[in-house]
Amino acid sequence: MSLALFDLDHTLLAGDSGSLWGRHLCAVGALDAAHFEAENRRFGAEYIAGTLDPLAYFTFAMAPLAAHPIARLLEWREQFIEQHIRPVVLARAVELLDAHRARGDTLVIVTATDRFVTEPIAALLGVPHLLATEPEQLDGGYTGRVAGEPCFREGKIAALERWLGGHGARLDEAWFYSDSQNDLPLLGRVGHPVAVDPDPVLAAEAAARGWPVLSLRD
Repeated sequence: MSLALFDLDHTLLAGDSGSLWGRHLCAVGALDAAHFEAENRRFGAEYIAGTLDPLAYFTFAMAPLAAHPIARLLEWREQFIEQHIRPVVLARAVELLDAHRARGDTLVIVTATDRFVTEPIAALLGVPHLLATEPEQLDGGYTGRVAGEPCFREGKIAALERWLGGHGARLDEAWFYSDSQNDLPLLGRVGHPVAVDPDPVLAAEAAARGWPVLSLRD
C-alpha cells in the first residue's frame, strides 16, 4: 500500500480551517470577535515563527466545544462548511487528490486542526483517512481539552506511526505535501516530501534538500 499524506490548511485549502471556524463562531454570536481576533493573531504569529505552544493554542481553540450543546455545534459546523470551506477548496488540490486516487494510493489528511472541525472537510474532499488533534469527550460532550498529544510537528509522526501499525504501509515509500516549516519533522521522514506553496523557512529547506516545490494556487 502506497500512502499519499496531505497537510490541510494552506495546502489543500486556500485558508486556515481553524481560523475560519473561529470567525464563523464570532459571526453567529458564540465568541467575542475582538478577543478571538487578538488571540488568533498572537497564536498565528507564534505558528509562523515556529514557537507555538500547541496545548495553549488548543485550549483556546477548543473552548467553544465545551461551551455549547453538541446539536448547536453541529448546526454551526454545517453552515461553516458551506459558507467558509467550499469556497477555499483549491481546484488543483482536488486534481492532486484525484491523481493519487487514480494511482491506487491510500489518501490520508494529517492536520493539527482538531477533528471536530476537519472531519467534514476530509469527507468533502473524499479523503477516507484523517489524523487530527483529538478533542477530549466526556459524558457525551466535549471538555475543551486535548485527548492525548496534539497532532502537531512531531505529534504528527506519533499519530501516523500509531495509524500505520494497523495498515501495513511504509513512510519511506510515502508522499507528504505541506506548506509549513512546522511539518519539517514529518517531511524529513517520508520518501517523497513535497513543499506546497511553502512558507519561507520551508522553501529554503526544500531548496537545500532538493525537495520538489509545487503550487496549487490559481
